[in-house]
Amino acid sequence: MSILILIIAFILLTIGFIGSIIPGLPGPAFSYLGILIIHFFTEYQFSTPVLFIIGIIAFLIFVLDYSLQAMGVKKYGGGKKATIGTFVGLFIGFLSPPFGILLCPFIGAFIGAYMEVKNDKTRALKIAFGSFLGFISGTIIKLCLSTGLLFFSADHIIRLFFK
Repeated sequence: MSILILIIAFILLTIGFIGSIIPGLPGPAFSYLGILIIHFFTEYQFSTPVLFIIGIIAFLIFVLDYSLQAMGVKKYGGGKKATIGTFVGLFIGFLSPPFGILLCPFIGAFIGAYMEVKNDKTRALKIAFGSFLGFISGTIIKLCLSTGLLFFSADHIIRLFFK
């Protein structure tokens, strides 16, 4: 039974890692769930402060990830249409991986910004670039957390698995 639990935890941690790259899949939440499964269903116990801190960090990154693109759009001068374009592009990009995930939010932000700034291509490109920076920033933050949790727990999974 414990081998099945370890496999489930490892799958969740792997989904968390993949979800750090694929928009719409909450990578840090899956990674944290994998850590919780190891903690509650195996003999290995993480300390309560460690679980609490990881949980808070995972939650903050989850919230931050969904707001970074909008913040990037606003920082570079975009408004409501550019933000909506970013999220529409993100949804379309999710349906057309792998390049759509990177390009569609940028294109969506550009189209929204272009409509907003009255056909000023240079300014619309600047706003779309802000959206892209927000997306990349969120991805890097999620990837750092999920990779850290995967490596943090891999040692414990291996020890419990080969015990």
